[in-house]
Amino acid sequence: MWGTRIRRLIARALIALALVESAWLAYPLIRARVLALEDPPAARGRRLAAGLGCFGCHGPDGTGGTRNPGSEEGTVPAFTGQTQMMFVKSTDELREYVLDGAPRRKREDPDYRARMEGTALRMPAFRRYLSAGDVEDLIAYLRAASGQLLPDEALAARGADLALELGCFACHGPLGAGGVPNPGSLKGYVPGFWGADFDDLVRSDEELWHWIAEGEIRRITEHPIGRFFFRRQAIKMAAYGQFIPEDDVRALAAYVRWIRAGS
Repeated sequence: MWGTRIRRLIARALIALALVESAWLAYPLIRARVLALEDPPAARGRRLAAGLGCFGCHGPDGTGGTRNPGSEEGTVPAFTGQTQMMFVKSTDELREYVLDGAPRRKREDPDYRARMEGTALRMPAFRRYLSAGDVEDLIAYLRAASGQLLPDEALAARGADLALELGCFACHGPLGAGGVPNPGSLKGYVPGFWGADFDDLVRSDEELWHWIAEGEIRRITEHPIGRFFFRRQAIKMAAYGQFIPEDDVRALAAYVRWIRAGS
């Protein structure tokens, strides 16, 4: 009798374990179907840039540094650090670089063509390989990564300098577009400062302050499900209040709000 009960208990435990394991293995699929996964244009554009091999020439995440013998600069230009402003005069010219390898005004300049023929690496034309939507996603990424989109208000401008200095975009994506993978997190990526993810995680200026200063908010960490994923995720938000003065936390918050307003 006792042996029968024990066998039944073991069988039930194994069934429960199998169900839990099956649910866990199915979680990525369930997450993709049930949760609204944010995918801003700049995040899609970054993935496209990686898939097209852009970082092979323009450096990791477009930071430049790849040697280009025969060119005036000596290296392939970066996407970041406001370098784009040296090569393009408008968003339309940036689009022409992607589609045709250079703006029309440069392609029609004999001196420019001669200089390009003397370089080892040349910008390819992607017109045949990209849809109109792909092009706009790439433009969104390139503009976000350019460092040229800056606030006029002094406090938010200070926050922009701090965000760059602290490396915020390494986790939160170009201009806070999000999408950087984060294993173990609820949605599988680091959220951005744009869209519904931000609205879910930041419901007030006070919560934004706590995210920056303490790396967490109680509404998430005291929730049973939120606490589980918050503790399990590989990349965790840093508590910058331990390292920077209160005024700098306020400046970062102002910058995040500026990005959110214009996203």
